[in-house]
Amino acid sequence: MTTETLVLGAGIVGVCVALHLRERGQSVALIDRNEPGEEASYGNAGLIERASVIPYAIPRHLPTLLAYASNRSAAVRYAPWHLPRVAGWVLRYWHASRHDRLMRSAHEILPLIEACLGEHDRLIAEAGLEHLIRRNGWIEVFRSIAAQEAAEARASALAEFDLSWKVLDRTALSAAEPALTERAVGAIHWTDPYTVSDPGALTKGYADLFEKKGGSFLRGAIAGIRKTRTGWQVSTDSGIHEAARLVIALGPHSVRLLEPLGYRVPLGIKRGYHMHFRPEGNAGLSHAILDEEVGYVLAPMEQGIRLTTGVELDAPDAPPNRIQLQRVERRARELFPLGQPVEDTPWLGLRSAMPDMKPVIGRAPLHEGLWVAFGHAHHGLTLGPVTGRLLAEMMTGEAPFADPAPFAMERFGKTPQLNTVR
Repeated sequence: MTTETLVLGAGIVGVCVALHLRERGQSVALIDRNEPGEEASYGNAGLIERASVIPYAIPRHLPTLLAYASNRSAAVRYAPWHLPRVAGWVLRYWHASRHDRLMRSAHEILPLIEACLGEHDRLIAEAGLEHLIRRNGWIEVFRSIAAQEAAEARASALAEFDLSWKVLDRTALSAAEPALTERAVGAIHWTDPYTVSDPGALTKGYADLFEKKGGSFLRGAIAGIRKTRTGWQVSTDSGIHEAARLVIALGPHSVRLLEPLGYRVPLGIKRGYHMHFRPEGNAGLSHAILDEEVGYVLAPMEQGIRLTTGVELDAPDAPPNRIQLQRVERRARELFPLGQPVEDTPWLGLRSAMPDMKPVIGRAPLHEGLWVAFGHAHHGLTLGPVTGRLLAEMMTGEAPFADPAPFAMERFGKTPQLNTVR
């Protein structure tokens, strides 16, 4: 064996799994085709989301659904030819979005959400990454009083989750973010979350900490995995690596390795875009700004003002499509004086998402020594460190800080018999 445990995937989840295992005395190697933090862990809105206790569900509000179905919404876009391929996943997502099921999922995920800031705080301090963090929350802006009042009612209904928020009228919003135009009539300021000015750098910093603690990073494109008599073998374009245990934390690419082993996991892929802009004049932002009515985030980043889109449903390898980004850019300019784009082409990334809105964390039930951590959707950055802790506790025999049962792979139905595995 070259190491005790191989972790596949150097996004925020894989890096944190490897780091937690190393802190528990395990010999660990991390493998990825890219440097750490260069895919979805780089391209997100930079929110460590303590306030998002309710998963991102499919709306049950008929006008919203009709807007999505028209394919003219800025928040959700789909390629019509791709929709039949994901119809089953969307239907399961729809069923899981029913209020009682959604609230059950919210309470199952809650221990992870509640622990997210503390776990990040420890790693931020150890890795010396405080310069990347803002602890001033984010702001949800509204274009009408009616929309703000509806949002205040929704926020009040979350009293059981003990979240901190305050209402900003136009005057208070202008004081907090002077560059926003008068099209934003008010806001809710969610004060618990952190924002990150460079999420890719945060992940790289955690990876550096892993290596300082004695872990190793191996660069290579993963071609396949194989169960051996004594453990696991991973083939890459840079060589073959062996270990007693294997963790698959490759986000949307995880199923490619699991399917040949007989696992059928209903993982969906949400595409998303971002682009950076220079602000006009002396304009700037002190908080990430969510325009919920339209469906985008403006986030102050090291590279500029990052404009992120919502969800695009299309084939993972389909060419980038600027339609959604163009829609949100036009609407964002109504609220903030965006200048020229920093890049010539937008960034496109893939989010892995389960239809019940909960990640898969735990043991792969058919194979000894095989573990998984993927499907975090919009919460990868938020839940990376707590996922690492939970999985490391399970793998080393510690008492898990949260019940792992809601995140088990077996929740998706009967698992194939071992003798059917190829």
